[in-house]
Amino acid sequence: MKMNLLKSEKLLAVAMAVFACVCMWGCSKDRVSWNEGFSGSQVVGFVDDSLVMVGSYQQRTESHEGLFEPYWDVIESGHERLCVYNYRVQEEGPRWCDTLDEYNMTNAFRGQMTDSIVWGGDMPNSIRLWKVGETQHQIKLRTSRENCSDEFRVVSVKQWLDGKFIARGEESLTAASDSCQYAVLDTVARMLTYKRLDKDLEWIKACDDVRAWGGDVYCLSFDKVDRSASLFINGKRTYKLENDYFWTAGADLSFQGYILLFERDVCRIVEDGMACFASVSSNGVSFKNKLENTYVTY
Repeated sequence: MKMNLLKSEKLLAVAMAVFACVCMWGCSKDRVSWNEGFSGSQVVGFVDDSLVMVGSYQQRTESHEGLFEPYWDVIESGHERLCVYNYRVQEEGPRWCDTLDEYNMTNAFRGQMTDSIVWGGDMPNSIRLWKVGETQHQIKLRTSRENCSDEFRVVSVKQWLDGKFIARGEESLTAASDSCQYAVLDTVARMLTYKRLDKDLEWIKACDDVRAWGGDVYCLSFDKVDRSASLFINGKRTYKLENDYFWTAGADLSFQGYILLFERDVCRIVEDGMACFASVSSNGVSFKNKLENTYVTY
């Protein structure tokens, strides 16, 4: 009888201890605190020759308390924000901003898609579109292949022929064998179709970036030897911009809406070719206007 009593007392003690632990866990609080300011500001695209799109995000501290582990903090990021600034004339702040409610990062700023839209998200499963003046929305995508295999990771989405968009990988245009070289995104049909280049488009293999204006295909190509930039339209070189801008051998050339971005030089197409009129600083959101020799910083 005494043995059973001691055993019952031990079981009761264990039960009470477990109950106390559950109560303590229930009373502990996980606290989330968002930093007031935004971090990681970066240029994500150009609206035109005076307005630039800048992406940033907020950081948060998550505080946890547990019975068997010490108090600890986790620093993570979310609440991505898209803003528009004037980069030719100094102003007090942004012309427009919109901030996502998303708790975690959505990979919102993967590239510029049109003159006023940046794209992000989980390609090829879905794409997130963020247009200036509007909030971000997501489009679920289906995929298909035409005479190719080995789909690639999409790193660029630009305007293309017939109102569609061209998507390409880091080096997909030069992929050999039957590997897919590019893809066509139809946002109306919500379809991403992987393809190989036909004979009429094989010339874009040499392009560092490519897009369409109307019915014409535009291509930017960088010569690493003499460090010059060339513009091709429908396979014909229309202009060559000599290296007067201290471009490195690894300079990145890209179409940013109507703007041409050569490494950090902001350029545009003019009647007699290409002209660079501003530059982006590698530190923060800062610009230099080459003609006026003035600086704009935010």
